[in-house]
Amino acid sequence: MNIHSFLADDDQQSKQYKYVLNTTNKLQDQRTNDRSESTLGNNYLRSFALKLAQQGDYTEAIALLTQLICRHPQNAVDYNNRGLIYFQGGERQKAFYDYNTALNLNPNLASAYNNRANYYAACGDLATALTDYDQAINLNPCHIRAWINRGITWRDLGQYEEAIENFEVALLFGQLEGHIWGERGRTYHLWGDWNCAIADYRRALTQLPSLDNSKDITGYRLRLQLENWLNELLSESAS
Repeated sequence: MNIHSFLADDDQQSKQYKYVLNTTNKLQDQRTNDRSESTLGNNYLRSFALKLAQQGDYTEAIALLTQLICRHPQNAVDYNNRGLIYFQGGERQKAFYDYNTALNLNPNLASAYNNRANYYAACGDLATALTDYDQAINLNPCHIRAWINRGITWRDLGQYEEAIENFEVALLFGQLEGHIWGERGRTYHLWGDWNCAIADYRRALTQLPSLDNSKDITGYRLRLQLENWLNELLSESAS
């Protein structure tokens, strides 16, 4: 499998954490309009757990989400979020269990399909990963991360044309352009179109965080990869 980063919902980028928090709070608001101390306390715990995960304190984050799950065992979002943190901490089987539990509770939770697909892809089961990415996109056609991840998976299968098509659709949403250009550039690189690859690598590097900013972990790692791939291409084209 090629070196790359699958994009999870609620990964270590701060903007993505804010998105998940807003989504979680909206779901809570839909279930009840009660602004009681208990509800506010639950939202605080959820917010604090995701903040701890962002800082790399997975053990405490998992403990807080487990507390929330004990209070509200039917909340699929909390299982999904805990699964993400387990996955980030390298506990894949626990993550897989939580993703399955989330989907049993809410079969329409697109983000859980995307995250479970990332699990399958990381385990090398690309065909099953594609099935889950397809389901995430069927449930939410605007799920940009699923489009990107499905493109990466098609690329790993050597289906470069299908990969490019997924990245082209992802670009229509006007988000995560640096990631998309980087992954599309890598696809062109492997496909043998070096001019398009170099152009996409350079576009991506204008959008991704600089090397002295490691808060965006996924973007930081992708930037390191892109710089290596670009230097590789430039050295090969000059020889």
